[in-house]
Amino acid sequence: MGDRWRAVGAGRRGARAAATRNRVAAAADRVPAPWRFAVTVFLGTKILLTLVGMLALNAFDRVSWTPPADEWMMRHQQRAISPHRWLSLWFAWDSFLYDHLSRLPLDRPWQEFAFPLLYPFLGRALAPLLGGHTAVALLLVANLAFLLMLYYAHRLGDRLLGDDAMARRFVRYLVLLPTAFLFQAALTESLFLCLTLAAFHYAERRRWLLVGVVGFLLALSRSVGFFVVVPLALLLLSQHDFRFGRRALSGYIRAGWPLLLLPSGWLVFMAFCRWQGGDWFAYQHAQREGWGVTVQNPLGVLWHGLAGRSLADALRVGAAVLTLVVVVAGVRRIRPPYVVYGLIMVLVPLSMGPPVYKSLLRYLLAAFPVALVLAGWARHATLDRWLTAGLALLQGVLFVTWLAYWNHFII
Repeated sequence: MGDRWRAVGAGRRGARAAATRNRVAAAADRVPAPWRFAVTVFLGTKILLTLVGMLALNAFDRVSWTPPADEWMMRHQQRAISPHRWLSLWFAWDSFLYDHLSRLPLDRPWQEFAFPLLYPFLGRALAPLLGGHTAVALLLVANLAFLLMLYYAHRLGDRLLGDDAMARRFVRYLVLLPTAFLFQAALTESLFLCLTLAAFHYAERRRWLLVGVVGFLLALSRSVGFFVVVPLALLLLSQHDFRFGRRALSGYIRAGWPLLLLPSGWLVFMAFCRWQGGDWFAYQHAQREGWGVTVQNPLGVLWHGLAGRSLADALRVGAAVLTLVVVVAGVRRIRPPYVVYGLIMVLVPLSMGPPVYKSLLRYLLAAFPVALVLAGWARHATLDRWLTAGLALLQGVLFVTWLAYWNHFII
C-alpha cells in the first residue's frame, strides 16, 4: 500500500512538473523570436565574459608585479564602486568620469563639458531606483542598451540580409568584433550603437519621425552622433530613387524633415554649454585642453600612426585600415548608406588627431557594417567556423589585456 501511494505521489509530482514546463514553454513561445534570440545572446555573452573575467583577475592576483601608480588608483576606484569583482570589472577610465557627471549637483553652475550628457543623465535618472548608486545605474543603462541593440541588430539584419539565419549571423559577428566586450561595460558603446541601429531600423521602414526622435538622442550620446544624418539622408534619397526636381524635393521635405532633429540634438548640447559656461564650443575646448584633441586630416593621422615608432599605435591604426578595407570591399553586399556610415565611423574619430590612438579600438566598435559584410562573406560553413573561432580568440586576448590595465591599448 505504501509503495502504491508513493507511486501515486510521484506521478502527481511528475504531472505538475510537466504542466509547469508546458506553461513555461507556452509563455516562451508567446515571446517574439527576435526577443528570444536577443535575450539568449545577451545572457550567453554576459555569463561567458564574466567567467573569463573572474578567471583572468584571479590569475593576475597570483602574479608578482608592480603596476603603475594610476593603475592602483583604478583598482581603488573599482573597489569603491563594489567589492564584488564580477561587477566592478566592468568599470574603467571613462566610467568613473561618467559616474562623476551623474552625481554632480544640478543647483550649481555646470563646469564639466568634456562629455555629451545623455549617458550620465540616464544614469542620474535611474539611480534613485537603485538607492542612489549612480555607478550601478550607469552599468544597468549600458546593459539594457546592449539588449536593445541585439534586438535592433536582428531586425535590421533580417531586412538587409534577407532571412533569419543571416540576421542571426550578423548579430553573432557584431558581438564577436574584437572589442565587443565593451558593450557590457559602463561606457557609451552599447547606447550609441543601440540608438544607431534603431535609427536605421526605422529608416528602412520609412518611419522618419521615429528616426528623428532616436537621432536626436543619438546626437546627445556622442559627438560623432549627428554625423549619422549623412547616411540616413542617403537612405532617404535611395528610397525615392534619387529623383530631383520640385516635386521630388517636396516629397523629401515631407518625409525627411525629422532628420533635422539629429543636428538639433548636438545644438541643444552646445546651447547647454553656452547657458552654463558662456561658450558654445565648451566641449571642443575641453577636449583640446584635457586630451590635446584638435581637428586634423584623418588620412594624415592614419599615416602618422602607421609610420610612427609606437608598435601599439601602429596596431591600432592597422585595425582602422582593416575596418576601412572590409567596409569598402563589401560595397557589393551592403548598400551605399551603410558604406558611408562605416567610413564616417572610422574617419571622424581619426580627425581628432593622435590622441585618438589610445581609444581607437573602442571607437571602431561603432562600425557595425563590418559585421554585415562578414555575415555575407561567411555563407560557407567552413569560413564561418574559422571566422568565428578567430574573432572569439582575438576578443578573448583583448578582453584579458583590458582587464590587466597594464597599458591603455584599448581605452
